[in-house]
Amino acid sequence: RRIFCFLSFHRPFAWFFLAAPRAVPLRFQLPAAMFTRALRRLAGRAFSPSVRTRATQSTSSFLTGTSGLYVEEMFSRWKANPAAVHASWDAYFRTGQFQAPPGLAGGVVEQQDEASPAASPGTMVDYRVLLLARAYAVSGHAIANLDPLGLFDADLDSTTPPELELEAYGFTEADLDREFYVGTDQLSGFLGKEVEHITLRTFLKRLKETYCDTIGYEYMHIIDRATCNWIRERIETPEQTQISKEEKLVLLDRLMFADRFEAYLKKKFSNTKRFGVEGCEVLIPAMKFLIDESVELGVEDVVIGMPHRGRLNVLVNVVRKPLEEVFAEFSGGHDNDANQVEGSGDVKYHLGMSYDRPTRSGKTVHLSLVANPSHLEAVNPVVTGKVYAKQFRKEDGKKKVVPILLHGDAAFAGQGVVYETMGFAGLENYSVGGTIHMVVNNQIGFTTDPQYSRSTAYCTDLAKMLQAPIFHVNGNDPEAVIRVSKLAAEFRQTFQRDVVIDIVCYRRHGHNETDEPKFTQPLMYNAIEKMTPVVDIYSKKLVSEGTCDEKHVGELDNLTQSVFDEAFKKSAEPGQRPGLWLESHWKGFKGRYEYSTVRDTGVPDDVLKRVGTALTTVPDELALHRGVKRLFDKRRKMIDSGSNIDWATAEALAFGSLLAEGMDVRLSGQDVERGTFSQRHHVVHDQNTNGTYVPLQHIPDAAGQYTVCNSHLSEFGVLGFEAGYAMEIPDQLVLWEAQFGDFANGAQVIFDQFLSSGEDKWLRQCGLVCLLPHGYDGQGPEHSSARLERFLQACNDDPTVIPDMGVNSRLQIQQTNWQVLNCTTPANYFHALRRQVHRDFRKPLIVMGPKSLLRDPDCVSTFADMTEGKRLRRVIEDDGSALEKKPDGVRRLVFCSGKVYYDLFRHRNENKIGDVAISRIEQIAPFPFDKVAAELKKYPNAEVVWVQEEPRNMGAWSYIAPRVHTCVRSLGRQADVQYVGRAPSASTAAGNARQHNVEQAALVNGAFAEA
Repeated sequence: RRIFCFLSFHRPFAWFFLAAPRAVPLRFQLPAAMFTRALRRLAGRAFSPSVRTRATQSTSSFLTGTSGLYVEEMFSRWKANPAAVHASWDAYFRTGQFQAPPGLAGGVVEQQDEASPAASPGTMVDYRVLLLARAYAVSGHAIANLDPLGLFDADLDSTTPPELELEAYGFTEADLDREFYVGTDQLSGFLGKEVEHITLRTFLKRLKETYCDTIGYEYMHIIDRATCNWIRERIETPEQTQISKEEKLVLLDRLMFADRFEAYLKKKFSNTKRFGVEGCEVLIPAMKFLIDESVELGVEDVVIGMPHRGRLNVLVNVVRKPLEEVFAEFSGGHDNDANQVEGSGDVKYHLGMSYDRPTRSGKTVHLSLVANPSHLEAVNPVVTGKVYAKQFRKEDGKKKVVPILLHGDAAFAGQGVVYETMGFAGLENYSVGGTIHMVVNNQIGFTTDPQYSRSTAYCTDLAKMLQAPIFHVNGNDPEAVIRVSKLAAEFRQTFQRDVVIDIVCYRRHGHNETDEPKFTQPLMYNAIEKMTPVVDIYSKKLVSEGTCDEKHVGELDNLTQSVFDEAFKKSAEPGQRPGLWLESHWKGFKGRYEYSTVRDTGVPDDVLKRVGTALTTVPDELALHRGVKRLFDKRRKMIDSGSNIDWATAEALAFGSLLAEGMDVRLSGQDVERGTFSQRHHVVHDQNTNGTYVPLQHIPDAAGQYTVCNSHLSEFGVLGFEAGYAMEIPDQLVLWEAQFGDFANGAQVIFDQFLSSGEDKWLRQCGLVCLLPHGYDGQGPEHSSARLERFLQACNDDPTVIPDMGVNSRLQIQQTNWQVLNCTTPANYFHALRRQVHRDFRKPLIVMGPKSLLRDPDCVSTFADMTEGKRLRRVIEDDGSALEKKPDGVRRLVFCSGKVYYDLFRHRNENKIGDVAISRIEQIAPFPFDKVAAELKKYPNAEVVWVQEEPRNMGAWSYIAPRVHTCVRSLGRQADVQYVGRAPSASTAAGNARQHNVEQAALVNGAFAEA
């Protein structure tokens, strides 16, 4: 009774309970019978007059009334003058069931004057009909016919929502043929103002056809009414929408090729894993219709990311990879093109491709299918970044470049990177204007049933956080799939927002074709064994309705077989693979076995001055924080003197000099605008208005564009985004910075599967720079180490072979998978950044960035270190100024890298140690064999020591030791490299400052100890 009264007084809450009772917290839910009784009582009487509301507006709509008193006041005004109230109130009172309380003219108003636009006499307006329509829009999908197997409920709930029952509203069989006026000014579709009269029977029929047939629409979670109305206008039509005869024949053609391709592979390569799309063959025509529709709406470029299941079919039938190439890969034929970047390759169902494909209307669209690992959903942010990069270079790019992401049901619900990627949707420097998601919902994850692999009703519920519409569709109804595919394309182009197509289907085989699924799903696979392929179901439908005849179907079948047979014969012929992957803007970049000239990366002093002046200049009216003003004043002195250039200033000069040369720069990551350690301040804030200013965007005569953007709190997603961005645009410096270096392990999948091995597996270069703050400053185990050892372990250079380092023949860096630097000077960092984009090839660059060195007075450089004729120093040799002995009298040669150098440098100076040389290995990988060997040769009698701050089982030691050993042996020396550093440890660093200081003092002293 209390719940009923509450709902009576507060109609918005009544709508909530009526439309989505299962969304109500449990403590507020009613038993079904009580709920139904409350609905009946609520539907059959006026709202209570006992609650006072604020003053009402006579122009308010019928749908905005919130209490009985409000309704009564509208009724009184209408009775005095029908023109004094909104037209919807007028229609309601003239023909409705309003029960006026004593004192007001009561009863149902059945008589109306000739001027009234309302329904004819005897027609009833009843608010219950509106509630019924809303209930179907909200919950109709729950009883839609979505499972082709007829075994499961897509939302994991077999019950019918009570709000979909007529009895819940007090309707009986006698009401079915009564006419109702249901039009409103604020809604579209079935409740649009043009609808006027309709019988309850017809109304209910169309509601069920629309919301409970083989499509289940979810869109009522979207707050914006205009968006909901847009969808209603397209689905709540007087008659069920049909596709044309031409489209039906095209659909059959595409289904046939999809189905017969899988069958052909099975016949020719029966014992090979294919991860086919059988059970969801409709995916192929769905993608093609979606792309065709998108192109008609202005799309020029489509980037696709997908898992391995169905990839071969998508490659062949959507992206148009030559069939003979696919067959050759199965047979092990065709060598790599000698002109391409050579690599180890990958299994067939991980490879990607790009291609210009014609559409049915004669237009052309560029398709890119991004290569991916087996790590499900890991490709999502990579695709998003690639799309954003394409859009960056196009006018109105968000309308012209569209991402399509394919998902499995279990992965979409289970993988966190799905959420991280969706988090880009509303962010200014990451949003791609909407992604089209297509879920291949096999209703199983490997061997796990849906009820054990997710906690939500649908696998797609995550998308509701973006207010994305979700279209669930039965995969055995190809025409329904095509309708929602075209609708999704139109929605994305209209609203620039995400949209989801959930194709509920099945997986004909196990996880792969050699797997036995009946071990774990016997009933499901008993049903699947009896399933007729969807192409056969659809072809019989078209024949029965007269769209085509059996002869047409047979000819189409024969055509597919002849196409496959011809391609299979070609696959055995000797030949080379065409260039399928590297796109046009990568032309001119060199591969692994093509020599690339080493370039200087210095910059004229006048350019450094021009950039530095812009870097330290802000508009007079901008109120700087006094701390930022002090920093800018200090930087101005550095620029004016050309000396004492600190790390952050050197970085800004590298960025600015590239911008002055016309190159774009993009820096992304958590808090990068200011910098984790308040060192950067590339975006300054007005202290009075909170307005912002970016000095590097105001360099005189600079043609390059600088983008610096704080990301959301994600590593996996954002690093993947920037990797995709860098893969797309090779002539731009793209950087991702971790807040602290150890946070990078949250993105380990991107490092392992894309950055360190992507070129080797997929022939795809990437020039992304990763900045990882690293250094032992007594801050504990969480923020000391960027896990340098993990990046070095992934390096592919051979520790036992000294490569040819001739000036005109060296290929070491080109044959290495990535670079790892731990610089000790701002100038070397400056050159490392510029070198990254001044080469004619691309490699990922991992930089162990500084923390305390950012403000270390000894860690500075000069313009002379950055000017013309200078370049990165892979090893910085001891300059000899602190040595009292000649080189052959030096007793110990210390190699080190990064911050520890300054501790060693100061200790040597303070203790006047003149017989120990210190050399810094700045580029750790690929290893500078030539430079290290030269240092060893320079000090022939010195024992060799490697010093590091990290524990022995971490840091660079495991990488350095065998390579220094190789250098030592190449010189005919017997002594080997010794280790000085922390003892092996499970934790990266000590948890308190005192322990840290003890350990640090011990390793510094150990570096200079007598043998």
